[in-house]
Amino acid sequence: MKARAAATEAEVRRDLAAAYRLAALNGWDDTVYTHLSASVPGAPGHYLINRFGLGFDEVAASNLVVVDLQGRVVDGSGARVNPSGFAIHGAVHAARPEVECVIHLHAPWGVALSMRSEGLLPTSQWAMRLHCRLGRHPYEGLALGGDEQRRLTASLGALDGLILTNHGTLTVGRTVAEAFMLMHLLERAAQAQLR
Repeated sequence: MKARAAATEAEVRRDLAAAYRLAALNGWDDTVYTHLSASVPGAPGHYLINRFGLGFDEVAASNLVVVDLQGRVVDGSGARVNPSGFAIHGAVHAARPEVECVIHLHAPWGVALSMRSEGLLPTSQWAMRLHCRLGRHPYEGLALGGDEQRRLTASLGALDGLILTNHGTLTVGRTVAEAFMLMHLLERAAQAQLR
């Protein structure tokens, strides 16, 4: 099997913008309170995220913003981002440099699942892909403190994602597509289980 060629920034921008748009079509957006982020190829410590105030359906490759691990805008655009929105993402990107994309949502089925103590059960085809591949982390607020960020990344470890108790869900991927598909499976599995 031929190895995947390294992605360019333009390709990652396109893929991340498409993921935002697909998330909007799926009803996964929560106004300005959830985010998708991706590493900038060839620029360690730099990440793409949406501008503050844009709906997921308004995100385009051209209006994504480059931030550092602290969520500070570093692309010279002067654009605003939601620093609390990048707190979880920055911690995960720092702890898992092999991960290209982090998706954190408050989507309806994932939030409902996060309120259930049993978590995701291996009871559907969708859930089986994630069986023993999800961690759990208690909701502690906005995850702005370093101590909680360390606890959150410890809960994630080398897994594919987290259920954030009473909060939402998080998936990671080596590509935007992988992180998106894992979130798609998680939402479908949660929906099937809770129905």
